[in-house]
Amino acid sequence: MPTPGTFSTSRQDIAGVSIAEIAQQFGTPAFVYDAAVIVERIEDLEAFDLIRYAQKACSNIAVLDLVRRHGVVVDAVSAGEIHRALRAGYQGGVTAEGVHEIVYTADIFDADALELVIEHDIHVNCGSPDMIDQLAARKPGAEITLRLNPGFGHGHSQKTNTGGQQSKHGIWYEQIEDCKQRAAQYGITITGLHMHIGSGTDLEHLAQVCGAMQQAVRKVGNSVTTISAGGGLPVPYNADQSYVDLEKYFALWDEARKELEAEQGHSIQLEIEPGRYLAAESGNLVTEIRAIKRMGENMFYLVDAGFNNLARPIMYGAYHPISVVAGDESPREEVDVVVGGPLCESGDIFTQEEGGFVSQRSLPQAEVGEYLVLECAGAYGSVMGSNYNSKPLAAEVMIVDGQPQLIRQRQSYDDLMRGERLLD
Repeated sequence: MPTPGTFSTSRQDIAGVSIAEIAQQFGTPAFVYDAAVIVERIEDLEAFDLIRYAQKACSNIAVLDLVRRHGVVVDAVSAGEIHRALRAGYQGGVTAEGVHEIVYTADIFDADALELVIEHDIHVNCGSPDMIDQLAARKPGAEITLRLNPGFGHGHSQKTNTGGQQSKHGIWYEQIEDCKQRAAQYGITITGLHMHIGSGTDLEHLAQVCGAMQQAVRKVGNSVTTISAGGGLPVPYNADQSYVDLEKYFALWDEARKELEAEQGHSIQLEIEPGRYLAAESGNLVTEIRAIKRMGENMFYLVDAGFNNLARPIMYGAYHPISVVAGDESPREEVDVVVGGPLCESGDIFTQEEGGFVSQRSLPQAEVGEYLVLECAGAYGSVMGSNYNSKPLAAEVMIVDGQPQLIRQRQSYDDLMRGERLLD
């Protein structure tokens, strides 16, 4: 099990590279990823038969290429993510070892996604019964996986809970027989089952998931050769949080898998589908402090990054460690501050709790022009970026072997308006 990192309110470098130099070279705001952290997290999960990266967490093609080079396959939830996987070097179809390098996992087919699935022979993880019929109309006799909703879920926010009757995700566990009948009608074989109930998985809920998976496999029958543990592995965003015990996590799934193998009479591959776990801790959003002002009892550090860059705090009240990059080595007293961005929204606050309640953070006294880092921002950071207030998308930088490399150019103002047209 990995050891939680320490959270300091002051820092000078990322992976040994000066933050000030990164900011001066690439500008701010900028996402900066430490490639070594991603590789470490991949190694944490080597007990599983297959690691399938949920690229929705951080889908830059350089990140996809990095994980591919370390034996990780990929999940795609849209036509765009299929294109990204192909650009990063993944192939459709199945390898000589029987592995699908790309799996399309979604609750619907849009027209583009269905065309790409057919064109590139991409395996489908169906999240709705209707998808079976729609795939069968184009590719009868296909093999599929079912994403199942076991009737319960888990997550630090209702918005990240992907199980239970309030969730749109997956096929309701009571509809397995209906799905079997649909599949049989078109000669489609259900070869895999996938179950993901949300973020922040703990061992108590995991035992329930393993039991639900066993029941589902028994209902589908011995055509199942792969089960997926889904994702949701927690990472610590503050000192009060911790990792899940990965040895116990794997042991629960492995025990369930072995019992199923004994019952079904053949081997069953055990996949895991991490997204946040691989990407979150690698990423940092580097931003510049542009104004410091007092509003009543609150002191505000206003930076040039907003929720257009990092939406998790405004969406979920998510906590991110924050550090100040001091411009000199003089001792700094810590003060209670609110950190906000430049957008025309009162909700553009990085130090807030779920429900929009503004909170303070104890940070070193800073000056305008110094840098501030929002840490653990590699997952659901850049991928959720927007052009709100006509702000260009941030640059992305990856540090590999001590060298920072630009992996996404900052969006230009021409890019911002590309495709728009004046009326005749």
